[in-house]
This record gives sequence, structure tokens and C-alpha cells, in this order.
Amino acid sequence: MRRLFKLECLIVCINFFLPKLSNSEIDNDDSGSSIMNYFYEKPIVKRYTTAISSLLFLLISSPLAAQDMLDIVKQKVENELSFPVTAIAESPVPGLLQLTTQRGLFYASEDGKYLLRANVYNLDEGLRNETEMAMTGMRLEGLKQFENSMIEFKAENEKYVINVFTDITCGYCRKLHKEIDEYLALGITVRYLAFPRAGLNSKGFNDMVSVWCATDPNAAMTAAKLGEDVDNVRCANKVADQYRFGQQIGVTGTPNIIMPNGTVIPGYQPAKELAQAIRENS
Repeated sequence: MRRLFKLECLIVCINFFLPKLSNSEIDNDDSGSSIMNYFYEKPIVKRYTTAISSLLFLLISSPLAAQDMLDIVKQKVENELSFPVTAIAESPVPGLLQLTTQRGLFYASEDGKYLLRANVYNLDEGLRNETEMAMTGMRLEGLKQFENSMIEFKAENEKYVINVFTDITCGYCRKLHKEIDEYLALGITVRYLAFPRAGLNSKGFNDMVSVWCATDPNAAMTAAKLGEDVDNVRCANKVADQYRFGQQIGVTGTPNIIMPNGTVIPGYQPAKELAQAIRENS
């Protein structure tokens, strides 16, 4: 995994040993074959050619060995946690691997013995939260797949766009939605993603599918959050996918507001306070 050191060793060996083969030791024979035969028959060349060949083998084979180790760690973690690891790579911390899963980010030792779930802070960068930095990128990238499947309340004079994981039965989700006109008046477009807190085998999930499949999803969302009954409708939808994505990026409750820069406010915020928070983080 750390191949640069091996490459540096190779360069050092070449630079150190080859100059020792003085040109004066080679016959003044213009024949290329004579020179090459002389060169390879020298004991020092035989020894150091073998050493350099070994280093080249390590350099070439190390990516394969590293990938094998990553696969072993991935399989072990999946077996223990019983859910998939969707990506595995080096973390900002030497010796730790970063694992992307359906339940958020984890860290594992390179030998797969230890597993961590924690925030990694960079002391040299003013306690920068490296874990949050990684999650921010995951949120923004992941949202792209749902651009055509969110329920959007668009501000006429749009200044900002927030993405909100919501549940139609959630009290604070209903409070936020009752104030939707205040958000829109401040230029904040609200895009809803589904996060049925009771899971995919619940009445809440089925009702949210009906909202997303309604002839007018915006009107159905408003009605549902006013406590009105939702007509049972079915269609091809992304409700389950949005829920799983929420789990992947660490959503555990609603409302969960993803700011324009990918950071999160885990809970309800009044419109004016949210607008101020967006400006401060822009």
C-alpha cells in the first residue's frame, strides 16, 4: 500500500551501484556484444542485478498483494457486520483503512484485526474533521442519483437549495413543512428525500411510496404532513433507495438537512436561522 518507499529504494540502488562500474574497466572494443558480455560477467553486476531485479519484483507485485489484503479485510468486515462494504481505501491516518458501508464510514487496521467507528481529527489543520470531510463528499456525490426523484418545493427567487430527509409522521418534519412558505420567501428551495424511520417494512414506508407516486406529489406531501389520509398508489419509485442512501451517510433521524456545501444540520431549523447558517457556511 505504501509503494513510494520501495520505489525510492530502487532509485537509490541504481544511483549508488551503477557508477561503481567505471568505464575504464571496459575494453576499448567497439563491439556492442563484447561490451555487454563483459558487463554481465562482472561479479558486482551479477550481484546487484539480482538485487535490483528483486526490488523490481516487489514494486510490481506489491499492488497485487495490497489489493489481496484489501479484499481480505473487506470480506472479514462484511462477515462480522453482516452488511456490505461498498468501498475500501487508505484513510488519512497511516495504518488505517477507510471503509464505506451501508451504515456510514468505518475504519479498520490494515491487518483487519481492529474496527473503529469514530471521527478522525487533523491536529495540524486546526482540528479539521477528516471523517466529516469524507462524508461531505459522499453526500454531495450521492445526491446526484436522486435529482429527478425528489419532491421539490422551489423558491421563486432561488438563492440556496437544501436537501431534507423527511418522514411524513415526524413531528418536526411537519413543523418544518408548515413553514415552507417562509423558506421559499427567503430564496431557499427545499428538496425532500424519503426516510421512513420505521424502516422499509412499515406503514410509514408504504404511505411515503403513495406520496411519491401521487399525481401531484407536492400536494400529497402537504396533505400527509397535515395528518390527512394518503391514497394508496403504487409506481416505480426511489423511496427505498433514498432510505438506504440516508443510512449510508449517517442519517438516523428526521428532519436531516443537507446544506448546499454538503454539511448537515440534524434537526429542525426555523427559516431565518437556516438562511443565516447557509450564509455562514457558504
